[in-house]
Amino acid sequence: MSLKIVSLFSGAGGLDLGFQKAGFNIIFANEFDKDIWATYEYNHPNTHLDKRSITEINENEVPECDGIIGGPPCQSWSEGGARRGIDDKRGQLFFDFIRILKTKKPSFFLAENVSGMLAERHKSALDQIKKTFEDAGYDLHFKLLNATDYGIAQDRKRVIFLGFRKDLNVHYTFPEPIVKKLVLKDIIKDLEDKAVPAINKSKPNPLAIVPNHEYMTGGFSSMYMSRNRVRSWDEPSFTIQAGGRHAPIHPSSPKMIKIDVDKFMFAYSELGFRRLSVRECARIQSFPDSFVFKYSDVNHGYKMIGNAVNVDFAKILADSISQALHLSCKANLRSA
Repeated sequence: MSLKIVSLFSGAGGLDLGFQKAGFNIIFANEFDKDIWATYEYNHPNTHLDKRSITEINENEVPECDGIIGGPPCQSWSEGGARRGIDDKRGQLFFDFIRILKTKKPSFFLAENVSGMLAERHKSALDQIKKTFEDAGYDLHFKLLNATDYGIAQDRKRVIFLGFRKDLNVHYTFPEPIVKKLVLKDIIKDLEDKAVPAINKSKPNPLAIVPNHEYMTGGFSSMYMSRNRVRSWDEPSFTIQAGGRHAPIHPSSPKMIKIDVDKFMFAYSELGFRRLSVRECARIQSFPDSFVFKYSDVNHGYKMIGNAVNVDFAKILADSISQALHLSCKANLRSA
């Protein structure tokens, strides 16, 4: 019988899909952003989606479960965001995650966030979050992991909070990095000649043969032009961010040229320069092509994908959790 999972701050469900691929059953999800609802419900038809703010959800309304997973909003901790951390209401949503965790007391939890929360200015807030997890009755495992170390064709550093209920005496270590490395040509090369531009810069293009294989058009900001945005076919992608204007340039283009401090320009290219498409970003985030993103603005597609947990990375973590729980159960039976 598969273990039952509650998903909070679910987004499009990248973390959920990874856990499903590892054999877990997502029985309840919560997502407040109305631009995501259609995508989540289409791709997770067997999961109940609660559309309220988590602050409005009474913990007793959440079903009994074996695990709670989620990625509380990261904008407060991001280097590219306000960087206010726990002083921002979005940063405080970590404690709503813990509030529900304390009541339901599942066997384990997993929470994911951006590497920016490791900045020195957030140290006291981060220590407080760690202590609150431990006070809730969990042995906490905490580590910064990069998806590219686990066979993902993307540099994507994320902080992982993973805890097991103390009475279970689970012995856990994070998965070891793997030798095999994937690069962009392994993931998106077959899509190269099939992309179509968005209509009017950011409207879906009905001529896309592959679902969501359209790319945002329009200019590039001075911030975008402050560094090279091109990775070659033989490299992993830059981090896929939550916005179309920040999407990396397709690897068919040459690297950008530095002309001054924090100032780059595009090199000459017969093929020109285009952003990665929504589908190419989804592939880099390990979403299968059968996972369809629903939107009326292409930027919402990029946003959903950039905010998601990489699906294959999530599965690797889910598999490690499943194995740790299985070994713990066997050990407890022997000692009984």
